[in-house]
Amino acid sequence: MRVIIAGGGIVGLSAGIAFKTIGWDVLVCEQAPEIRAAGAAIGLWRNALDVFDELGVGEAIHAIGMPIETWFYDAAGARYRAPGFALADHAFTLVPRPELNRLLADAVGRANIRVDTRVVGFDEQADHIDVTLNDGTLERADLLLGADGAYSAVRAQLLPGHAAREHSGHHVWRGMLAAGDEPAEGSVLTVGHRRTRGGYTRTYGDQVVWMVNQFDSATPAGTKKDEALIRAAHLNDNGWNDALVKLIERTPEAQILHNPIMFVPPLPRWTAARVALIGDAAHALSPHISAGGTLGVEDVRVLVNAVTKQGDLAAALSAYEANRIPHYTRVHELAYAVELARDAHEYAREYATFSHWMLNDGYRASRAG
Repeated sequence: MRVIIAGGGIVGLSAGIAFKTIGWDVLVCEQAPEIRAAGAAIGLWRNALDVFDELGVGEAIHAIGMPIETWFYDAAGARYRAPGFALADHAFTLVPRPELNRLLADAVGRANIRVDTRVVGFDEQADHIDVTLNDGTLERADLLLGADGAYSAVRAQLLPGHAAREHSGHHVWRGMLAAGDEPAEGSVLTVGHRRTRGGYTRTYGDQVVWMVNQFDSATPAGTKKDEALIRAAHLNDNGWNDALVKLIERTPEAQILHNPIMFVPPLPRWTAARVALIGDAAHALSPHISAGGTLGVEDVRVLVNAVTKQGDLAAALSAYEANRIPHYTRVHELAYAVELARDAHEYAREYATFSHWMLNDGYRASRAG
């Protein structure tokens, strides 16, 4: 059996490892000229780390990860956690994206990855699928996975009219640089004025990552650094968060990432006879809950478990879809409650509600797939 995977990000590479583990031939198609990462670091919850353990790469990922215990701050520096929740509901591991992607690519096998290669179309047949690549090459496989992100070309053909949408007024700025004299414990998340949030923390290799985002933002007109500093000021009453301001000030402009946030609306289906969407191609979310990567890695487990348990591919894809679509209905409800949180106290409660569900009910759903 052979699978072609559109997209060489974290989810596509994880899927490549998983299908290789069950004996399939794997081809990962990555449109960039090399395996690389958009963004500085990613938070991985226990759900994803357990999948990586099952795939044999967990130990290596833990070695580059930084355990984080979340606290939530207001603009004056008071910190909060919601009562009634366990420490486990506030724990995740921060992993640098470039190192993670390189590690996953090595586990897939570089011979199984084609860079500068993009899936542009497909044609399902009774006993196979023909996949057209951007250089005109036609590849035959048993299954095509669309792991090609929010702007998925696979989704565009599978479900015309379901393009990613702008999360109106939501912008995020991020950076990663060598750690300096800022407090090592960082400020994982500050909920400030004018629907602004942000913070920083240390990560692998004595680096520090920072992020600021704003909902209902005016359209940014200045430089990336200037716009990030405007948002940081909303998180810094009385100078308590000067360390975040200084981090942004000393980040070179070229190392600052700015993104208007896009999301994928709920889809009527994720699969066809020989096609499945996975990760952000199926359910790209606003990143304010820092769970998108974990959710995508969980998709991998559900899909591969279905393939190994079911008698045929059509039944497996049906089981995968039946597991994931109701799951994401609940994800969207809980994530939206976090988005609407008015202050740090309310944010702490809604975040803990989401994380507790993810680590318990959500976790069980991914293992049942």
